[in-house]
Amino acid sequence: MSTELNAASNFIRNIIDEDNRSGKWGQRVETRFPPEPNGYLHIGHAKAICVNFGMARDYDGVCHLRFDDTNPEKEETEYVDSIIEMVKWLGFSYQTPQKEHLYFASDYFDKLYQGAEILIQRGKAYVDSQSADDMRANRGTLTEPGKDSPFRNRSVEENLDLFRRMRAGEFADGTHVLRAKIDMASPNINLRDPAIYRIRHAHHHRTGDAWCIYPMYTYAHPLEDAIENITHSLCTLEFEDQRPFYDWVLGELADAGMFTRPTPQQIEFARLQLTYAITSKRKLRQLVDEKHVDGWDDPRMPTLVGLRRRGFSPESLQLFCERIGVAKSASWIDMSILEQALRDDLDPKAPRATAVLDPLKLIIDNYTEGKQEDCQAPVHPHFPERGMRTFPISRELWIEREDFQAEPVKGFFRLFPGNKVRLRYGYVVECTSFDTDANGNVTAVHCNYFEDSRSGTPGADNYKVKGNIHWVSAPHAVAAEVRIYDRLFLDPNPDAGDKNFLDTINPNAKRVTQAFVEPGLMHVAPEDRVQFERHGYFVADRHDSVPGKPVFNRIVSLKDSWAVKPAKGGGK
Repeated sequence: MSTELNAASNFIRNIIDEDNRSGKWGQRVETRFPPEPNGYLHIGHAKAICVNFGMARDYDGVCHLRFDDTNPEKEETEYVDSIIEMVKWLGFSYQTPQKEHLYFASDYFDKLYQGAEILIQRGKAYVDSQSADDMRANRGTLTEPGKDSPFRNRSVEENLDLFRRMRAGEFADGTHVLRAKIDMASPNINLRDPAIYRIRHAHHHRTGDAWCIYPMYTYAHPLEDAIENITHSLCTLEFEDQRPFYDWVLGELADAGMFTRPTPQQIEFARLQLTYAITSKRKLRQLVDEKHVDGWDDPRMPTLVGLRRRGFSPESLQLFCERIGVAKSASWIDMSILEQALRDDLDPKAPRATAVLDPLKLIIDNYTEGKQEDCQAPVHPHFPERGMRTFPISRELWIEREDFQAEPVKGFFRLFPGNKVRLRYGYVVECTSFDTDANGNVTAVHCNYFEDSRSGTPGADNYKVKGNIHWVSAPHAVAAEVRIYDRLFLDPNPDAGDKNFLDTINPNAKRVTQAFVEPGLMHVAPEDRVQFERHGYFVADRHDSVPGKPVFNRIVSLKDSWAVKPAKGGGK
C-alpha cells in the first residue's frame, strides 16, 4: 500500500497537530464516519471513509462507524449490512483491542430527547404549531430576515407539555415541530430557529414503534459526536453553514452540564466530485429502478458494491484518495485519475494471461493434425521469480478477428495473404489463404508455420517480422463470457445544468462477448484479477463466475481511451 500522502500535510493534519501540541485532547484523536443507512455507499463515500479512518489510523486513534438512523421511512437493515461490509472491504476497522466502535443514532434516542428537554427548560427551544408552508414563508430569504413564529413565546411549561405529548403520540404527523430558539434575523439562514424534532409515526428498523418523534440530523449529529467523545468531526463542505448551529447546540448543552468542554470540533473538507459519474442517491436509485443498469452492484455504477464487482481493488481506491488529497475548496477530479490509480495498483499484482475476445479460426495447414506442443510465457514480465505459465499450441487456433485483413490497409502488419507474423510465444507463420461464407464473411484463415522459428529456440531470431499476435489453442481453449465495461456516461458532467442525465448514458458502456481464454484460467476463483495481454485488466465476476465456466468483467483498459472527448451521438 502506497503511503506517499500518508505523511503529506493538509489543513486537517495541521489542526490535529496543533491540538496535539496544545494538549487540547490529551493527544487523543477520535473521528467518525456517520452514513445514513438509506442507500448503498458510492465513490464519494470512499473518500470520506479514507479521510476519517485514515486520519485516525495515522494518529494512532480510532474512527467510529455510526449509523445516523434518524429517518425511519427510508432506512433498512440491508443498507446497514452493506455499509459495514464496504468499510471492512476498503481495509478499515472500527475495532480496538478494548472495544468495537460500532454505533447507531437510535442507541442515543433517550439522550437526544433529554437534550431537547434541557433546551426547552433553558428557554432555547419551543414547540411550533405552524404549518410547513407557513414556516417556510416566515423563514425569510438570504437578503431578508425571517419572521418570528406566533408560537415562539410559548412558556417553558407549555412547550414541555406539548413536547412530551408529541413523544406520547397524541398528535398527527406535521402537527407540531420542536425548534431551536436562536435568531430569526440571523444572516445564516440555518440559525433561524431550525427544527430539531418532528413527528413521524413510522416503524424504525431497530427501535420498532417505540418512538413517534425523531430528531433532525443537524441536531442529532453534534450530540452523537459529544456522546461518543469525538475530537475531530470531519465532514464535507455542504455542512459548513451548519457549523454555527453545531457549535451553538453543544455550547448550550455544555453550559447546562450535559457535556464537558472542549466539545467536538466540526471540520469541513471538499467532497469528491468525479467526472463521468453521478453520486446523487436519488439518481442512482432511478438508474436501478428504471433498469438502465442491472442493479446497485452493476459494474458500471459508482457504488462501492458496483466498483467491487467491476474489479476495483480496495488498495486502488485508497491510492486514488491519497493522490487527490484533502482540500478546503471544491474541485472536479477527472475520471482518468481514478482509472490510472487502478492501473498503477493492478499492474504489479495481476498475473498475465491470453484471451481472444472476438474469435476467428486460424488453421496451420502444415502442422501435424493431433499434435500439440507446450509453449511458455512469464506469469508476470517484470517479476521472473513468479515463474512461467504453460499452454499448448496445436493445428487450430483462435485469433482476434481484427488481426486479419483480406485487403490490408497501409500500415497493417498482422495477418494478410502473403504476410508473416509471429504467434506470440510460438512460431512464425505465413498467411496463405482464407475461407468465407456465402455472404463473404471470413470464417477461417489458413497459414503455414516455420518449424525452426519457435520462440526461445536457436535460430528463431533469424525471422524478422513486424507483426506479433496473440492466440489460444482451439481444442484446449476455455470458453468464457467476457463483459466489456466502460464509463456509464458520455458527458463529463452528466447531471450539470438543465440536462437530463439519462440522455448522456453511454450505449456502449456494456458489451458482452463469448471469448476463449487460455486453459490455465479454467478454475479461476471469483474476484481473481488478471491482465489479458493487449486487452486490459479483468476480474472473475464475484457472483456469476464459477470454476469451469468463468465470467470476466473488464476492470479497465491498458491505456486511457478517453483522452479525446467523445463525438456527439455516442461511441468514442
